[in-house]
Amino acid sequence: MNDVIEFTDDGFEAEVVASDLPVLVDFWAPWCGPCRMIAPMIEELAEENVGSAKIGKLNIDDNPNTAQTYSVSSIPTLIVFKGGEIVGRLVGGQQKHKIQELLDEAKG
Repeated sequence: MNDVIEFTDDGFEAEVVASDLPVLVDFWAPWCGPCRMIAPMIEELAEENVGSAKIGKLNIDDNPNTAQTYSVSSIPTLIVFKGGEIVGRLVGGQQKHKIQELLDEAKG
């Protein structure tokens, strides 16, 4: 079961900014090796946080406007949103527990 949401430029405002739940967005691209390496971890986090947070990915090649809006200059970049505001940001390959800590703080 895949609980990871595919975010797009068109739906970002409704899916992420207007969300009642904290949202983790993985800004990635198919050609990015580190992005592919953390993908299974993002899927695990999505499964483990069902109902308490939204977790999804935004392909920066297909959705450049959102990446530009949030100043994503290197990938992977993980941004946690709560109430439409950025409450956490991690750049580069990360350990799962660090990402979960950011989510837990946002749920706080």
